[in-house]
Amino acid sequence: MATTKKDIRALTKEQLREFFVKEGEKAFRGNQVYEWLWSKSAHSFEDMTNLSKETRQMLEDNFVINHIRVDTMQKSNDGTIKNAVRLHDGLIVESVLIPTKTRTTACVSSQVGCSLDCRFCATARLKRMRNLNPDEIYDQVVAIDNESRLYHNRPLSNIVFMGMGEPLMNYNNVLKAIDKITSPEGLGMSPKRIVVSTSGVPKMIKKMADDEVRFKLAVSLHSARDSVRSSIMPFNKTFPLADLREALVYWYEKTKNRITYEYVVWQGINDKIEDVDALVEFCKFAPSKVNLIEYNPIDDGEFQQANPEAIDMYVSTLEANNITVTVRRSRGKDIDAACGQLANKK
Repeated sequence: MATTKKDIRALTKEQLREFFVKEGEKAFRGNQVYEWLWSKSAHSFEDMTNLSKETRQMLEDNFVINHIRVDTMQKSNDGTIKNAVRLHDGLIVESVLIPTKTRTTACVSSQVGCSLDCRFCATARLKRMRNLNPDEIYDQVVAIDNESRLYHNRPLSNIVFMGMGEPLMNYNNVLKAIDKITSPEGLGMSPKRIVVSTSGVPKMIKKMADDEVRFKLAVSLHSARDSVRSSIMPFNKTFPLADLREALVYWYEKTKNRITYEYVVWQGINDKIEDVDALVEFCKFAPSKVNLIEYNPIDDGEFQQANPEAIDMYVSTLEANNITVTVRRSRGKDIDAACGQLANKK
């Protein structure tokens, strides 16, 4: 019976060195292979041209490289690029390149589908099929970096974990991917240019603080009133705002990094003055800023973008309370690449 070969990228550099020694080869071959796998993103053992044919064949006999493949790429009128990424088992996730005049940002996925149940998000309508492995997350970033260089003549500058899935429900793999992305032996990106966005899992936010992570934290808040938040994000009944607040206080005390709140305003849901007042109070316990995000419809019309007057009310009230606020216009709406729209329509 055929045995399933191990994905070589699941091995550490030390394990690769040990493998070569066991096979009667020099340990430094493990260093060479590790460099090919990560900093050079080799797709096959044949690419590893400084290894002998016999060594490459030995790797082929023992391992596979479960590389992602960009199945389809869509380009928006505004320069945004959306990749439908096919994984080794045939499942698909989506990732997005978002260009501005000064930067290019990769929005990457961490799960196939999502573990949570936000009613306004297309991804939440897909059941969670599995977590992504660290190399599958890493590969999305490499693909977008290549596209950034090709289409925008500059390397990728920022990464946001705001694609499909809840990153903190795939915590270990997300951290391993970020370690590789920030390592000089990987992509060498600064952790300060990486944002992990969560819908708010208090226990895991505290764990991040304890683990002394160096990336930034964003929270998809959307309401600072439990009744409203539970109606649009039902998991809030399990992780209520009091628990989230306590975890965020802990995060700030440990890291001294201010928190970003991602916040969509919908007509008739969270567009009243009491909603703004609750947000102001929620922002006061730790330094924070608020990104007001334009809503992107997902077909059924249940959620509608708030009137401009409601957005103006949020901005003026937050600013009057010395809370930094920006209004973020969505990119890539014409190709369903904007916030909340990633759902593998094909």
